[in-house]
Amino acid sequence: MLGLQRLASAVEPLTARLPPGHRIPEPAGNLCVRVARVQRPVPDVAVLTLVPDRPGDRLPAWQPGHHVDVVLADGVVRPYSLNGDPRDRGRYRIAVRRIPGGTGSALVHGLAEGDTLGLRGPRNAFPFARAERYLFVAGGIGITPILPMVWAAHRARTPFRLVYTGRSRSGMPFLDELPAGADTAVRPDDEFGPPEPARLLDGLAQGTAVYACGPAPLIDAVRAHVPPGTPFFSERFAPAPVLGGAAFEVQLGRGGPVVAVPADESALEAVRRVRPRTAYSCRQGFCGTCRVGLLEGVPDHRDRPTGGSPRGAEFALCVSRAGEGERIVVDV
Repeated sequence: MLGLQRLASAVEPLTARLPPGHRIPEPAGNLCVRVARVQRPVPDVAVLTLVPDRPGDRLPAWQPGHHVDVVLADGVVRPYSLNGDPRDRGRYRIAVRRIPGGTGSALVHGLAEGDTLGLRGPRNAFPFARAERYLFVAGGIGITPILPMVWAAHRARTPFRLVYTGRSRSGMPFLDELPAGADTAVRPDDEFGPPEPARLLDGLAQGTAVYACGPAPLIDAVRAHVPPGTPFFSERFAPAPVLGGAAFEVQLGRGGPVVAVPADESALEAVRRVRPRTAYSCRQGFCGTCRVGLLEGVPDHRDRPTGGSPRGAEFALCVSRAGEGERIVVDV
């Protein structure tokens, strides 16, 4: 189990939940899809069903945990988890909660049936590892990548428990899609109070893999209470705080402006103050959108390239850094 945990972030094929001998799908290039259906199961969540723009085409295969990068208006790119049925190659489904002031979520919520979109992927930064049993913890829209995992475990008859939290039932999507008769606990805060991670993990059996997705405080609290040696996997919808950083500089091209990057800030944030149209997507180091050519300097690579997104001689502005007082020169 520990081996699976160490390999999960680096070797996606070894952690994919597929039968032995099944070839892992390679991430595809740009895909053109059409919005076939828009649903709003709760007031601030838009659920989009996407189909190939060309009738009769099949979409690339995917596994629980995969996401697609959605190319929106003005070149805005955002990653969204696939949460439909991986067996259905005729459609993808994504669910997006509207965030006040959020650019990507506002654009998604403005889409209508018949609109076309470009996709990149699918790719996986939240691999579904083989395990004897699972504990799934989903907070709010964090149910999106967890739901296909729950169904995969259910179909495989692998023991699991799902704890689904949220502020209230009225804001928790997909309650009607949880497997009937499965070990699921729906715990809205207004009925049960905020979740206590220590209690969620009481009696955790050996051989259990813990998966958590949702608000950062929930993920961090669950992580802190996971017993040593227990495989733990998580996915955030917001970037993690910079840890162990040092102040350095980024020069935008040879002879270009030099941008100071504080110890507690990402290079992306600093660069966007000078170049506000700098492209980005996940802000967690796996999608590759903000990678730029590295011309000079010794980088501290902190990105996690997933399949189809090799690092090469590049620098991921969202997470990678340099040493104290050093300068990185990038090709922008």
